[in-house]
Amino acid sequence: MSVEISCTIEGVQDFVRAMDRFDSAMQKHVHRQLVSWAADVKALARQLVRVKTGYLRSKIYAVIRGWVVQIGADATYALFLEFGTRYMRAYPYLYPAIQEHLPRLEAIICDALEVAKAEASL
Repeated sequence: MSVEISCTIEGVQDFVRAMDRFDSAMQKHVHRQLVSWAADVKALARQLVRVKTGYLRSKIYAVIRGWVVQIGADATYALFLEFGTRYMRAYPYLYPAIQEHLPRLEAIICDALEVAKAEASL
């Protein structure tokens, strides 16, 4: 069992269409920014997670497939720590890390859309 938090951002379809029009150099630039963003979120989640043995900290991951960033933890008890149980209070680490860096992600996407619109003459 693993835990992942999914955020839905409006305008993703516009972003994907705009990215299709980008040249490869610009796509690589935006992709590098996404990689950097994901690494920062992963690092913060690793700082925020409660540590007893260090196993959960070592199982926090950030994966980028295309234009989708997946951030989660692949430990059987990750979900229970993030959301709590009826016997244990929650100790969130993924959600706060994502929330902390969400404005930067929004800026990356907005900048990419603006450049794409300018290049596509929209």
